[in-house]
Amino acid sequence: MADLENNEKPLRKIADAFKELEATVNSQTPGADLEVAPFSRACSLVSPLFGCLGIAFKFAELDYVAKVHDIAEASKSIGTLQIMLDRDIEENRVKKPGSHTRNLLRVKRGLEMVKVLFEQILAAEGNSLKDPASKAYAQVFAPHHGWAIRKAVAAGMYALPTWAQLLSKLNEDETSARIQMQSYITTSAPVILYVEKLYHSRELGIDW
Repeated sequence: MADLENNEKPLRKIADAFKELEATVNSQTPGADLEVAPFSRACSLVSPLFGCLGIAFKFAELDYVAKVHDIAEASKSIGTLQIMLDRDIEENRVKKPGSHTRNLLRVKRGLEMVKVLFEQILAAEGNSLKDPASKAYAQVFAPHHGWAIRKAVAAGMYALPTWAQLLSKLNEDETSARIQMQSYITTSAPVILYVEKLYHSRELGIDW
């Protein structure tokens, strides 16, 4: 993926978008629900991160971008995430390939992967991203992937950018990047939990 335009600050955009989602989720309004449109917009801002990680996460980038696009399309006719899931349940297509409910679960995993990756990067020493990326992949994606994908990802880990190269791709200096990453970690956690609760409250589970 080509480097971003000089004035683009994807980490800042992501942090700001998830602050707004967190505010909605944490609002005291009874029955406050996340609207599909702002949720899909925030998720789409995360897409460039997968591209910046190179070949190891190409599968994640392609899959994530397609699923976010589907949810963005759904936002044109469906108001909230609750309604989106309930409609799939009514039409008995929750687990069918291409269903919004199935796609949302995959997007949730993408958000979680980035959260764990950021946590690992902030805790790590040195310039290599191999350890943080390997840990994030093992925790979030690996349990749902077959042997062939896991093997391809492991091979791709050797082509990850360094921390310095990632900062350059994201147009950030280290101090600013760490602040924005910590912001995403903090604000994405309740959003991810909110999505998980939607599945558990409907007895759908999240391990499929």
